[in-house]
Parts: sequence; C-alpha cells; structure tokens
Amino acid sequence: MELIEGIKSRRSIRKFTDQPVTKELMEEIVDIARFAPSWKNTQSVRYMLITDKAVKDRIADEAVMGFEWNTKIIKGAPALVLLLTVDKRAGYERDGSESTSKGEHWQSFDAGIASEAFSLAAFAKGLGSVILGVYDEAAVAGIVEIPEGQKVSALIPVGYPDEDPEAPKRKEVADLLTVK
Repeated sequence: MELIEGIKSRRSIRKFTDQPVTKELMEEIVDIARFAPSWKNTQSVRYMLITDKAVKDRIADEAVMGFEWNTKIIKGAPALVLLLTVDKRAGYERDGSESTSKGEHWQSFDAGIASEAFSLAAFAKGLGSVILGVYDEAAVAGIVEIPEGQKVSALIPVGYPDEDPEAPKRKEVADLLTVK
C-alpha cells in the first residue's frame, strides 16, 4: 500500500467481525510500529495484547468511565491492545531531570506517534482499529497487571473491519496552515 493513500484512507473502525486476531499477526504489526520515532530514540512505548474475552469485557464494563460507546466497541473487538508508555523516559534525561518545558507531556506525544504508526500498520495488514482515550487508568491497572514503571496511554480495539465508514469532513489547508 502506498503511504499517502494509507494515511488518507485509514479510518477509525468501531465494528469488527468475529474473526480472531492472531498473536503472529500482532507481532508483525508491532514489528512495523516499533519504527515510530520517539524522544531521543527512547522507544518507550509498549504494547499489551488482550484477547481473553473475560478480561476485555471487564475492561469494557469497569474501566471506561461509564462511556457506553467504548464499552460496545471493546466488547465487539476480538482483540484489545493497551498502549503503554515507560513513565518518565520521554522528555527526561537519564538522571530523571526534565529535558523540555513540556515535561511529562512528551510521553503523550510519543504515545500518539506510536498509536498512529500502530494503526497504520494494522490497516496495511487488513485490520481495523480505533484509538480510545476515555478510560480510567487505575481501573485498567486493577484488571490487568501493568508492569511497574509503565502507564496506560491508550486503549486500541483491533480486529477485522465489519464496516467501511466514509471519510469525515476535513478542514481545508488554509484553515490549518499559517505562514509567517
């Protein structure tokens, strides 16, 4: 798939078929996504694949802050990826001091880059995904053992698409680009 076509045609998928997502396919996707850039090449993003229906359902029922839309999406996806970040790495020096005025915010920036690289890689491999931000991190950590020193940065339901949504309206370049 051509890169620009992939960027323009990838959609957030919220409805999936029942076809399972294999560990091997997820390894291929992470193998591609790991090339996403990161702060000083810290590569601080990690991926946790959840295919156990009971665990997915608990996250959907207990950890999305009552947001029913996310509950439905997670329960309908054959797989859920927790995008994790190693805490206090992006935006920090090895001694723990901040490298930027953005402080901890840079961690979210790296997670955003990685989640888009992951989603594009999944799309190129025939899967759909959607990046969810409405969740309770402590509740997720109470359901799934998050490795020490890591934080949940996003929930990404993944599966074979059972929908082909139209592209949402996009702003014009003139509304987005300022030249000085």
